[in-house]
Amino acid sequence: MSLIAFLGAIETGLLFGLVALGVFLSFRVLNFPDLTVDGSLPLGAAVAATLIVLGWNPWIATAMAMLGGAMAGLVTAWLNVRLKILHLLASILTMIALYSVNLRIMGRPNQPLLGEETVFTPLEAFGLPFYVTSLILFFVVALVIKLMLDWFLSSQIGLAMRATGANARMARAQGVRTEAMVLLGMALSNALVALAGALFAQAQGGADVSMGVGVIVVGLAAVIMGEAVMSTRVIILATLACVIGSILYRLAVALALNADFIGLQAQDLKLITALLVVIAMTLPGMRGKFLKRVKA
Repeated sequence: MSLIAFLGAIETGLLFGLVALGVFLSFRVLNFPDLTVDGSLPLGAAVAATLIVLGWNPWIATAMAMLGGAMAGLVTAWLNVRLKILHLLASILTMIALYSVNLRIMGRPNQPLLGEETVFTPLEAFGLPFYVTSLILFFVVALVIKLMLDWFLSSQIGLAMRATGANARMARAQGVRTEAMVLLGMALSNALVALAGALFAQAQGGADVSMGVGVIVVGLAAVIMGEAVMSTRVIILATLACVIGSILYRLAVALALNADFIGLQAQDLKLITALLVVIAMTLPGMRGKFLKRVKA
C-alpha cells in the first residue's frame, strides 16, 4: 500500500469517525436503532454543496448542513416518541423521505463543487498537498467533536441522556424527561453525520444523492471494531474507540483492496465490509474464550 493510499485511509477514517460518533450516540447511548444516517449524510452534503454554489461562506454552509441533519434526527425521534412508531421503522421512513428531500435541495442527482470555495481553500496558502491539508483539517475537526462530546455526555443533560438509554422507566422515575432526551440525542447524532457529509462533499468536489448508501453499516463497523480492540468502560475511551475503530476499518479496507495476492477489486467493497463486521462482532467473544483458557 502506497503512502498516499495509507494517508487517504486515515483521512477517510477520521471523517467517518464523525459518523461513528453519531452512531454511538444513537445505538449505544440512547439504545435507538437509527437508519436515518443513510439519508442524513447525503442531506448534509446536499445542503452544504447547494449553499456554497449559491455563494454562501463554506463554514456557514457546513453549519447549516449540521442543522439540516439535526432536523432529520428530530423527525425520526418525533415519529417514535409522539406517534409511537417503532424506532427502526421511524428511521427507515425518514431515510426514504430524505432521498426525495435531497433531490429537491440540489434540484438534480448531484451537485459539483469544482472551482468553488470550500473550507479547504484557506489551507491552500500553506502550499502543502491536498491530502495533507485535508488530513490535518479532519484530525482537528474529529478531535474537537470528540472532546465536545466527552464534555456533553459528562454534563447533567448528558448523564440524563445516558440514563434514558440505560433504563428509560427508571430515568422517568428520577424526573428525567426521557422524550426530550431522545429528541435531543437523535438531533445531535444526525447533526454529526450531516457534518461528515458536508466535509465529505467538499473534499470530494461534489455531493451525490446516493452517497449515503451503506453508511450505517460503516458506522456500526467502526463502533464495533473500536469496542473490540480497546476498553470502553468510560466515555472518554468509548468515543476514542469510535474514531480508532473507524480508522482501523478504513485501513483494513484499503489493505484488502491494495493486496494484489488476495485479488480483491473495488466492486468487492461491500463484501469486505460485511466480513469486517462479522470479524469485529465475533472478536470480543473469541478474546474472552482465549483469556479464560489462559487463566485456566
